[in-house]
Amino acid sequence: MKAHNGMRPHDLVLLLKITSSDKNWLNKDLANSLYISNSEISESLNRSMIAKLISPDKRVVFKTALYNFIEHGLKFVFPAEPGAIVRGLPTAHSAPILKKYFVSDETYVWPSADRKSKGQAIIPLYPNQVMAATDDERLYDKLALVDAIRVGKVREQKKALELLKKSFELVF
Repeated sequence: MKAHNGMRPHDLVLLLKITSSDKNWLNKDLANSLYISNSEISESLNRSMIAKLISPDKRVVFKTALYNFIEHGLKFVFPAEPGAIVRGLPTAHSAPILKKYFVSDETYVWPSADRKSKGQAIIPLYPNQVMAATDDERLYDKLALVDAIRVGKVREQKKALELLKKSFELVF
């Protein structure tokens, strides 16, 4: 068994993608939809299995464990700071899933030159995140919620956690 050298940011994206996918996904489908190589998908699943975030057969995400990691560890392991004003895809409280709950003068975006929205840059968890999120609305919503936890104020974090718990269909 390979040594676990820590989670990588795209490992979280992959787990969120699996929770947004049908149950019969294939590694090659995940690779295509996330714009990541097949080998990186395999390595990511191995890291997540060692971290006990996915079952040993790598088919079932342990949603409670993933939620707990996002709630308690995400902003420490994968911190984010708003950057310069750029064009991009809205994220965090600026994304459609959260925009209706908050009024803010600040806009946060994932940098993308072909977008019309302008706001402070939030560096995505991995380079092809904008393309993957554009292709999958459920993934986009979850990634925006994750960013609200990474950079949001307490109220935004609580609402994001509430919506994420609901999307994971968790009861506790």
